[in-house]
Amino acid sequence: MLKEGNILTINGGSSSIKFSLYKTGEPLILLLSGEIENIGTKNAKLHYTNSKNKPRSTVNIKSKKSDEITDFLINWLKKQEGFDSVLAIGHRIVHGMQHTEPEIITPQLIKELKEISDFDPEHLPQEIKLIEIFKKHFPTLKQISCFDTSFHTSMPTVAKLLTIPRSYYEKGIQRYGFHGISYAYLLQELKRIEGDKTANGKLILAHLGNGASLAAVENGKSKDTSMGFTPISGIPMSTRTGDLDPGVVSYLMKHEKISPKQFNTLINHQSGLLGLSETSSDMRELLKSEETDVRAKEAIDLFCYQVKKYIGAYSTVLEGLDGLVFSGGIGENSPEIRSGICKNLLFLGIEIDESKNNKNEFIISSDTSKVKVYVIKTNEELMIAKLVYKTLL
Repeated sequence: MLKEGNILTINGGSSSIKFSLYKTGEPLILLLSGEIENIGTKNAKLHYTNSKNKPRSTVNIKSKKSDEITDFLINWLKKQEGFDSVLAIGHRIVHGMQHTEPEIITPQLIKELKEISDFDPEHLPQEIKLIEIFKKHFPTLKQISCFDTSFHTSMPTVAKLLTIPRSYYEKGIQRYGFHGISYAYLLQELKRIEGDKTANGKLILAHLGNGASLAAVENGKSKDTSMGFTPISGIPMSTRTGDLDPGVVSYLMKHEKISPKQFNTLINHQSGLLGLSETSSDMRELLKSEETDVRAKEAIDLFCYQVKKYIGAYSTVLEGLDGLVFSGGIGENSPEIRSGICKNLLFLGIEIDESKNNKNEFIISSDTSKVKVYVIKTNEELMIAKLVYKTLL
């Protein structure tokens, strides 16, 4: 039997680290949560709340080096109530190739992750660093990896193949899909609230945030997803391109003399909503200016248009549709975007009740809509804690 204690979750991004502390048990109890943002700049800050219901507090961080900021976080965590009872640390790992379950992190797994770092240079190197620094500070604590790609290992081969010579497929170059931890959580929530029948139906899950993707799910299994070999592909995102004609790559390298490194920066940090609007990567800011700035309006329209295309495509993949779930920062908080996406989809059975939509209710579809449309707040940290707890049992 697992002894009582706490689980620390670490969700590292390219410029942020989210963390949570949960007390083990059924259910898990949140003790502490927070985030370090703006890593790599002079404005790095730690925001946190704890179980004593104090308002959100902020701590300024002087360093802008990621390793020093991680050390700062660890030293800060050591002083927090409940940290001395941590049993294990759960890490979100964006790319896990064919790993289907959470795993205790070993030197062999670290070696494997380093070997595929070029699969996702925006996330994996930083995630590996986090693991190594935490291991240095806590050599006896179990560290457990939770892979974003695991959820999509159920996709059929036809959804995994890329149309390049098959020899590359044998080397691991294929469509993997991401946001799997979020999708797993959304399915659990849908099952908890609506029951097995709804959760096992033909569903499209839309995680729309700074990073954004959709997944076609049936019987709780991923059948297809918009992100592919890397988290850059699929629909346009805050600063990522989404799908891009590969001919653009050779053209820009030849005529604009862009290096591979510059191209990676372009498609990850300068494109998407930011690139189209030329003003902001934040959907909230674009919505404020869409009536006066045609570039903002076109960026919003393209985002909704591309999401709508995937809903149509995945309705075909699923051979029908029972439910559509919106999540992520945009999906959870932007009635305008949800409305724009669902407009004129009555032929698919999707009809929004604008009153419910504007209130961000759990179900925002009309009473006569054949397809139920949900808004569910995702919680990757809680899902990581659940996966770690299950692994420890």
